[in-house]
Amino acid sequence: MSALARRAAAILWKDILSETRTRQGFTAMLSFAALVLFMFGFAIGVDNDLLGRLAGGLLWVAIVFTGTLSLGRTFQNEELAGGTHLLRLYPGDVRAIYLGKLAGNLVVLAALEVVLFPAAAILYRVDFAAQAGPLLLVAALGTFGFSVIGTFFSALTVHLRARELLLPLLLFPALVPVVLGSVGATEAFLAGDPLGRAGGWLRLLASYDVILFVVCVWIFPVVLEE
Repeated sequence: MSALARRAAAILWKDILSETRTRQGFTAMLSFAALVLFMFGFAIGVDNDLLGRLAGGLLWVAIVFTGTLSLGRTFQNEELAGGTHLLRLYPGDVRAIYLGKLAGNLVVLAALEVVLFPAAAILYRVDFAAQAGPLLLVAALGTFGFSVIGTFFSALTVHLRARELLLPLLLFPALVPVVLGSVGATEAFLAGDPLGRAGGWLRLLASYDVILFVVCVWIFPVVLEE
């Protein structure tokens, strides 16, 4: 394992230990996500056909809203400990900080989705299990893109007073291709059209994820110095 990977793994492990000690943040996110899913279902009503058609979009909107709460806490521990200037003193390649924080967000979002997908299947009466494999691929690509850009903007706004407001303002426009691709692919798979529209959405997701990852890793040291 390279030095960069070891440092990133150490940061990931530190964040996991910190989260497991309290668990309050994750519990609050689960409660918020469940409330969002329930409110969407309540607003649409008892039209099962309409719920089935909109299930993919409603699910990903809930993931984005709830995941944004998690992303806002990415650098919270460092900020409370004395500010982000401590991160600049980190020995070695500072990209390890980004990679470790990115991995931490991936773990949190994956754990969140393990609960949200079954919950949405029950609330919206949709059989996600029939397309479990393809939907797992969509979830992986969508979650990765969301975490990549979210971790980056969390670092960019952490030192600002209005970071709770600025993070969504910066994040949501950049997430448009990720959300469109995730929703489009999910709806296509649920409709039984895996070789048609779903393929195009998956290519969009994969391409955008790669571009985001390369750009964010490349310019993260500059962001950290600001």
